[in-house]
Amino acid sequence: MFEERKINPELLKQYREQGYWKNETLLDCWERAAAQYPDREYVVDDRGYRYTYRELDEAAGRVASYLMELGIRPGEVVSYQFPIWSEFAMLTIACYKVGAVAHPIAMSYEEKELARSLNVTESRCYFGPTYFYKTDYEERILAVRDQTPLLKDIVLIDSVKPAKSSVRLLREILASYEPLPKEQCVHTKNGQDIAVILCTSGTTGGTKGVLLSHDNVRFAEEAFNRELGLTKEDIMFMPAPLHHATGFHHAIIAPMLYGGKVVLQQKYQCRAAIDLMNREKVTYSMGATPFIYDILRELDANGGGLPTLKFYLCGGAPVPGYLVQRANRYGILLCEVYGSTESVPHVFVRPEKALEKNGTTSGWAVDGMEVRVVDEDGRDVPFGTPGEEWSRGPAVFAGYLKARDITDGVLDDDGWFHSGDLCVMYAEGNIRIIGRKKDMIVRGGENLNTNEINDALEGCPGMGDHTIIGMPDDRLGERICAFAVPLPGYEELSICQVLSYLKEKKVPKRFWPERLELIDRIPHTGSGKVKKYLLREELERRNKQNAASLEHPEQECRHMQECKHMQEGERIWNRYLEQDGAATPESPVQSSALT
Repeated sequence: MFEERKINPELLKQYREQGYWKNETLLDCWERAAAQYPDREYVVDDRGYRYTYRELDEAAGRVASYLMELGIRPGEVVSYQFPIWSEFAMLTIACYKVGAVAHPIAMSYEEKELARSLNVTESRCYFGPTYFYKTDYEERILAVRDQTPLLKDIVLIDSVKPAKSSVRLLREILASYEPLPKEQCVHTKNGQDIAVILCTSGTTGGTKGVLLSHDNVRFAEEAFNRELGLTKEDIMFMPAPLHHATGFHHAIIAPMLYGGKVVLQQKYQCRAAIDLMNREKVTYSMGATPFIYDILRELDANGGGLPTLKFYLCGGAPVPGYLVQRANRYGILLCEVYGSTESVPHVFVRPEKALEKNGTTSGWAVDGMEVRVVDEDGRDVPFGTPGEEWSRGPAVFAGYLKARDITDGVLDDDGWFHSGDLCVMYAEGNIRIIGRKKDMIVRGGENLNTNEINDALEGCPGMGDHTIIGMPDDRLGERICAFAVPLPGYEELSICQVLSYLKEKKVPKRFWPERLELIDRIPHTGSGKVKKYLLREELERRNKQNAASLEHPEQECRHMQECKHMQEGERIWNRYLEQDGAATPESPVQSSALT
């Protein structure tokens, strides 16, 4: 399995000579941490579960004994579909004790997606809850059991609701199995073994299984920890779903490399998050920009503070300068982070640079990673000139699962990952992400960056969270369409009001939206990126529904009441927003920079 891995032999040799890649796995790292910090807390969640390194190691060892008895062999896949619970960490370590590949699954996956994911990974075992947040996961996995012939067993956690079937329960495994002895654990000492398969949560639709080796994950987090100066005294709060690269890398892996602790909240709620961080004396956090936006808004409105929080690492969207200043009033340094599942955060603003740069940069590459900005022909562009961001280094993924053709399209033979993101590089070596290549709207032959349009809408009265998509047009190719969440009292927000604001703000007319669609919530991935493909689907649905009215451009200035109701679309938003790790920021969000 995993024959589709793509690794440049020269780079492999180079990274090993430089010490970036080592003859060790994440199991080796975990065993070292468990031996060095046995009585220190490793993971805490808001359900009341607390595990020291020794306790988590013992629990993971019991699960590993069960996996070994089940016949799980090194390199085989174990899947788990968990909320932001401490059991996620337990399963991850259990996988590594038997040499299995970890495969965390999004909570939003329904039957069809779940079956496909289990089959394409050839998963041997599934772990999940019986029930969580309005969803019967027991019913869902049992519905696809006959469609997954390679699956050997199903194990459920019944802490929310009791199991209705005779499936195996995790608590029974923890009660009846002895921890797997260290000498029986699988110590391959091969950092190139695949450690985890993470599915992309992209903005364009379909998902891909991203193959990450032990070397990829360990290097990325060691480099990050080192440059942030983290120590065993640091405590992290993680609001992002753990099946995402952000949650997996920075909540599960990073703390164990320096003996730190991670605090988890199963369902993000702003005031509860503040109380939890203060209670656990959290020193830093990382997640999508909307999380910290909501927290700062809550502190401004209702008082309080976060006295132990030193910095917050923002991913998924550019960080505006005004937000940096707002955070600084509470003693929090706001640092933009940039990366992807394929090339996990490899660029970020160091805390000591946060105030100086004030949201004007996405940061510098971590030591060991290379970054280029290139034109359509792959040639480096001058400083300050927009181009595509390419990255290369020990953190770059090994390929997409069973999709070598797609891998070859983004990972070239020299090891450069073509991100598809537009950015500029400055003489200092730092870069600024300005959008996706596909986020360019080509209107009548003119390229318009959706981020610039979105920024222009910042501060528009009555407009909460918003984003821009291209609207197909027979004559011009594309027109500008804005999706927005109206604030209370502005349910009748119209395109005319928006254009009046932009005119008063002296925004160039080429950046003016030509259509406004009101919606209850903007769909985001767990990492904070807007799922624009869902909005395109919703726009197409509305176009069909309102075809008659759209034939008359003069009617575009009249807001139609039905546009704010999502009807069938509401089912889609609930699916992707409420189930996706239960980590959706509280709405409404009132900043274009958050989309």
